[in-house]
Amino acid sequence: MAMASVEQVAAVGQVLLDTKQDLARRFRALFTLRSIGGAEAISWIGKGFKDESALLKHELAYCLGQMQDARAIPTLTAVLKDRDQEPMVRHEAGEALGAIGEPSVLELLTEYCQDPVTEVAETCQLAVARLRWLQSGQVQEDSNPYASVDPAPPAPTKSASELRDVLLNESLPLFERYRAMFALRNLGTEEAALALADGLQCSSALFRHEIGYVLGQLQHPAAVPALSAALERPGENAMVRHEAAEALGSIGRDECVSVLQRYQGDEERVVKESCVVALDMLQYENSEQFQYADGLLRLQG
Repeated sequence: MAMASVEQVAAVGQVLLDTKQDLARRFRALFTLRSIGGAEAISWIGKGFKDESALLKHELAYCLGQMQDARAIPTLTAVLKDRDQEPMVRHEAGEALGAIGEPSVLELLTEYCQDPVTEVAETCQLAVARLRWLQSGQVQEDSNPYASVDPAPPAPTKSASELRDVLLNESLPLFERYRAMFALRNLGTEEAALALADGLQCSSALFRHEIGYVLGQLQHPAAVPALSAALERPGENAMVRHEAAEALGSIGRDECVSVLQRYQGDEERVVKESCVVALDMLQYENSEQFQYADGLLRLQG
């Protein structure tokens, strides 16, 4: 993307923070800021953590992590420490700190490995494990076709059935199981998608939510029944249902659309908003309009 002026970045930032705008347009503004990068974009994204939408704040933290810019560390640290923030937002801040990869946050993340909120504690444990893995100097060929910064590197190449055994073995460390998860995603086969879908039955809500995220990246139609069941499951953790909704939106088949339409009035706000945004993205990406990543900047420019 061409360099954006301070005025252009501010114009997009104002859309992000404008609560009168529909959430989908604000998401597009966020993705535009993420792709622009730099101190100004980080500053605008950081201003969004006072919003009432946990879904939006979670996505703010995710984007800051994916940008891998150390200038976001103070903002993410404040969010992780803020017990008034929703667990899914604090979790995403912890994951983002791990994604940035700066050793300076190891002490902070280690402290929050004992957080009373299980999803936050497990996230920080994973982030610490990732930072230690980075520090170990293990060089690995980047086999991630999705260009995302993941909470764990993929496991060494094995068969889908071997990786499935690791993925579903709840006696193993979470970091090891996450490595199997990302290796299965990178395989990309139907067998891998079905193995991942089996992970939606595991006991950790954090783990199930990451499975939903990965299946959204994979976009394999074989996962649709399991993702639909996760979204529909009474009593399922809202983080998991939200990721299942977003994954169904990513896959985008007719049966996905009908499930999302059924739950766009859900009583759980984060689930409702996830369905609304997923449907909007589907409509937007299938239209003649600009790409999500840079549409707003072009409109401003």
